[in-house]
Amino acid sequence: MSTAAYIKFNQSQLEKIGNTVVYLSQKIPQLSKTKLLKLLYILDEISIKKSGIPFLNLKYKVWKFGPVSEELFIDLSSEPKILENFIEKNSDEGVHFVTPIVDFNDDEFSDNDIDLMDFIIEKYGNNSAKELIAYTHRINSPWYNTAKENDVLELLETEAINNTEYSIDMSQLISHDLRKTEIYNDFIDAN
Repeated sequence: MSTAAYIKFNQSQLEKIGNTVVYLSQKIPQLSKTKLLKLLYILDEISIKKSGIPFLNLKYKVWKFGPVSEELFIDLSSEPKILENFIEKNSDEGVHFVTPIVDFNDDEFSDNDIDLMDFIIEKYGNNSAKELIAYTHRINSPWYNTAKENDVLELLETEAINNTEYSIDMSQLISHDLRKTEIYNDFIDAN
């Protein structure tokens, strides 16, 4: 395994990310890189809304096609190193797909985690990458709010720029709920 994988992710988080990608790619045929990146974000978003705890606790930046985990984008754009023990990348007419190379290992997952992944697959698995991008761009979404607050929304929407270094503060999803905000902050502080 690449030492680069350990720079950003501890072993437990890496196992959870890798097996999440395996699970999604086993259940969703021809899972493209863009669609996968959107589904991972949606998993974190819905998990935070539901419990105050991120599913994968990835860091997302404001990019043209929505919130993106830069580390995973880079990994999935070349020969995977971070995810090399979990997936391989295939291409078909310029579209990159991920294919699992191992069976799903549920060691890092609770029953609630599996239920949440199944919910995401059922609700969003048949959506196209474009539909998922539109979902992440919706008004008052964390991507939208962060882009607007930093005066880059129009630049991204008109494709004058492709990406930014602005990180999305996922706590805005639950800012109205003091209990979930406290749970979220405690989780972030501990990790």
